[in-house]
Amino acid sequence: MELTVGPNQFFWEAGRWAALYDDLAAAPVDRVVLGELVCSKRLPFYQDRIPHAVETLAQAGKEVVLTSLALITLKRERKLTAEMAEAGALVEVNDLTALAYLPEGAPFTVGPLVNVYNETTLAWLAEKGATRVCLPPELPLTSVAVLAKAGADLGVAIEVWGHGRVPLAISGRCYHARMHGRTKDNCQFACEDDPDGLDVHTMDDQPFLAMNGVQTLSDSYACAAPHVAALKEAGVSALRLSPQSSGFAEICTLYRALVDGARDAAAITAEIQQVEPGHALSDGFLSGARGVDWSGATLH
Repeated sequence: MELTVGPNQFFWEAGRWAALYDDLAAAPVDRVVLGELVCSKRLPFYQDRIPHAVETLAQAGKEVVLTSLALITLKRERKLTAEMAEAGALVEVNDLTALAYLPEGAPFTVGPLVNVYNETTLAWLAEKGATRVCLPPELPLTSVAVLAKAGADLGVAIEVWGHGRVPLAISGRCYHARMHGRTKDNCQFACEDDPDGLDVHTMDDQPFLAMNGVQTLSDSYACAAPHVAALKEAGVSALRLSPQSSGFAEICTLYRALVDGARDAAAITAEIQQVEPGHALSDGFLSGARGVDWSGATLH
């Protein structure tokens, strides 16, 4: 089983963004997806660093993929998508409108924001040129197993969300700007103040969600560690790890030990909880009635 690092969902200053990919060059991961997923207004702050990051990762033996935006709406966003496809890079599609800009027959990968819920959708994407699909994080293990089998028959690798705050929704409105009394066009990049998203609590002060500009995320950090054996048995090709502002290199190392069979799930889960002492973990989408549920405690 391989490890894929998904695109950084958050807005970090350019130096911190670049340092992430310098670190990942030495990390025990197989594939790195980079670029801007959430908001195109962020891209100019680090766009000139992308070629160096791509070169550094490629020289370290990583497969490098460029992400499309999750919501392509503006003319400049359409132009950006077209330029990315014309550059000859392998593109990860997170908005199906991006397919219009890919050369016919060109291979591409599919990110977790595309609703691949059944075999028919998977087959349609394979016919268009998809070589790899990261399934939406909300699918239960039974559905993952069905799609992994279908992917094997179609020659499409199947990934599953392995670790990180779960992407739940993208909006045309910016929550961070609204909270500060600003418009989206004059947001002043308020989301930069929250490098892992801003925690949202209910009126009863219970943890609920996290917001990240125009994006809604889970409050808890999904953790597939207790299910790696079952995912392997189902034929899943890779786990996807989502970058976070602290401890991410260690998270990558722990998951590598787990998927390689060097450590068991109970030990790895305990160490993940030590790396993230303030973060609630969840695996309910895979195993429970609610996404927020956590079965990891039963490992101890």
